[in-house]
Amino acid sequence: MSKRANDRVRTWITRESLDDFGRFENIVREIGSVEDGALLFFQGRVRRTNRGRAVSRLRYEAYGEMAERELAAIGHEALERFDVGSVAAAHRVGDLGLGEVSVAIAVTSAHRDAGYAASRWIIETIKVRLPVWKHEHYEDGESHWVGAPPLEAGTSSGGSRFE
Repeated sequence: MSKRANDRVRTWITRESLDDFGRFENIVREIGSVEDGALLFFQGRVRRTNRGRAVSRLRYEAYGEMAERELAAIGHEALERFDVGSVAAAHRVGDLGLGEVSVAIAVTSAHRDAGYAASRWIIETIKVRLPVWKHEHYEDGESHWVGAPPLEAGTSSGGSRFE
């Protein structure tokens, strides 16, 4: 008997740590199937540098309800587009330090190729569609909302277009 799509997707937006693989393993155990021979995990982490600048921390902000609905829609679309058994995806909001996980994705599939393709599509789609905004803070004290145009020379100081 096959599971309904709603039983095969778990998504959430959270302020809690996403560093623990065990949490995802338990979720995937609930929504996965013995038909799935592959289990892929992806974690996006806060890295020290971005575009040549030394990052000190990040802050993610979201339009909560809309972000949760959109992340669920992305998970369900992945089921339709790829031959995968289940999808779990979460995005962190709030302040994150270097090395902390900002996004986590788990995909199960009968074979690894479909799982890799789905995982790649999910992260790329999250970056385009999810109403979550990244505010990078740099070691030199400046900050920038990623995706916002840089300040032009001669405009007000402060380092961020939105502060």
